[in-house]
Amino acid sequence: MIFIIDFDGTLATKDTVDALLEKFAPATWEAVESEWLAGRISAVECMQQQIRMIKADRITLESFFRDIQLDPHFDDFHQHVSQFATLAVVSDGLDHAIKVALQHNGLAHLPVHANQLHFLTDGTDISFPHINPSCNAGNGVCKCAVAQNYAATAGKPIVLVGDGKSDACLAHRADVVFAKGSLIDYCQQHHIPHYAFQTFADVLSVVKNWPIDAPKELAVS
Repeated sequence: MIFIIDFDGTLATKDTVDALLEKFAPATWEAVESEWLAGRISAVECMQQQIRMIKADRITLESFFRDIQLDPHFDDFHQHVSQFATLAVVSDGLDHAIKVALQHNGLAHLPVHANQLHFLTDGTDISFPHINPSCNAGNGVCKCAVAQNYAATAGKPIVLVGDGKSDACLAHRADVVFAKGSLIDYCQQHHIPHYAFQTFADVLSVVKNWPIDAPKELAVS
């Protein structure tokens, strides 16, 4: 069993990239965001333009990353689920931000799959080691491909815990979906069975009742 866990707005209480841009980029980043939300540019194009707007040195940014707030209920969830499942943080956000935040919270052992942040002498840049050019979702990280790779070794079911657009594609393929934020609306619109949640305490309350030895029975009825 594999839990694919989104970071921004899911494991982290806020969208880390938005908070980063608000603090270290000119206000024009919001116009780029609007272009993406309207479907006029891809998520990759959006991220490239926005990350290149950031003006701060590495020391300043790493201090910012250490202050990222995680869901306070994640520890209890992690302790329970790690007894029988594999967990991976899979995000269309920034790998270094996630790794610093996890390390600061004693979770450095969790594998992270995200876009790669690069520190330059005059700012930052981004690359996409987990992109899938054939994926119509257009995200920097193809969560479906990452999930499939894990399923080949960790086995099914695949459990998605997410909150937004980057989770939509995998929501169609996952065996179980926990949704918050705009992912709830997406699941409702596309008739995808899901559990709505606000914190990992909600997720844990469901998982504790699962028949772990009977994966086929985990799907939402």
